Amino acid sequence: MRKITVSGNGGYDILIKNGILASCGQYVRKVTKASRALIISDSNVFSLYGQAVASSLAQNGFTVASHVFPAGEASKNLNTVEGMIKALCENELSRNDIVVALGGGVTGDMAGFASAIYLRGIDFVQIPTTLLSQVDSSVGGKTGCDLAFGKNLIGAFHNPKLVLIDPETIKTLPDRYKNDGMGEIIKYALIKSEALYEKLASCNNIDSVLSDVIYTCVDIKRQVVENDFTEKGERMLLNFGHTLGHAIEKHQNFSGLAHGEAVGVGMLKITKAAERAGLAGIGTAQKIETLLNKFSLPTAFSGNTAELVNIMLYDKKRRGNSINLVIAESVGSSFVKAFPITELEGFFAEA
Repeated sequence: MRKITVSGNGGYDILIKNGILASCGQYVRKVTKASRALIISDSNVFSLYGQAVASSLAQNGFTVASHVFPAGEASKNLNTVEGMIKALCENELSRNDIVVALGGGVTGDMAGFASAIYLRGIDFVQIPTTLLSQVDSSVGGKTGCDLAFGKNLIGAFHNPKLVLIDPETIKTLPDRYKNDGMGEIIKYALIKSEALYEKLASCNNIDSVLSDVIYTCVDIKRQVVENDFTEKGERMLLNFGHTLGHAIEKHQNFSGLAHGEAVGVGMLKITKAAERAGLAGIGTAQKIETLLNKFSLPTAFSGNTAELVNIMLYDKKRRGNSINLVIAESVGSSFVKAFPITELEGFFAEA
């Protein structure tokens, strides 16, 4: 087993071990005195792992209930969160009880948000089952859901009590969604780690190094969120490719490109624009495109620039009449630059 400890803001451990999902109850018991546990999961994941998680929790003294919602980003809304709150009420969870978020980023974000606002905050545990959620969304305490205006526009910072990562669950992912997680992994390489980039570029079989890659990404995020939990500075770097990526997702009504795919396109387009503007070294975009191609991620999106910019105006990183964009000036080195809203369309137009 490998352990990473996140310090500050109610710190917590992240445990990475093949097969840990089946014995999750013993680890959850160590971080809580709860008598009740509510598993929140989506319709795809619960059918695969729900019984194993419920059995392990029950064996460790929890009274277990479950709430299952329809899988997919289209469910990431306030109506679904309200359903989770209703389930918490119906199963009589108290402030001393705990939520177990079992699934990908959509599940973790919403279950964490429901936990943050129910009774003004109860504990929750993350058991991420997708590559994307294991390397990114399950760590850092960001919770929330989408609104009609855009992605993740409502939410709260609410840390889990524990994160349990079982790389074995990746084996049940369709190839598309395994590759989707690679979009976030590539992000970490671009913003913080040239060594990770070289590992991704040189490996012949990602499965042979995947456990190490997961650990590396989680540890990078651990360092960033310890320094800047509420995203006032360095944590903004984790949004590389996301401002445009989120706009693409919203433009397609969350039914086109998946999150990691859209982020990959966003990283490539902003870096091409940054090269043209003299903000990134020539060839940086090509290195991004090489990895996107290697892991079967899209590199293009046919969308109207003006429409995408209009969606970006609702992005969380907007500050008055400007918006913060993350620029990768070279592999492993990045910075945040404020762009006036009036310049955004021109910046992206030719990319």
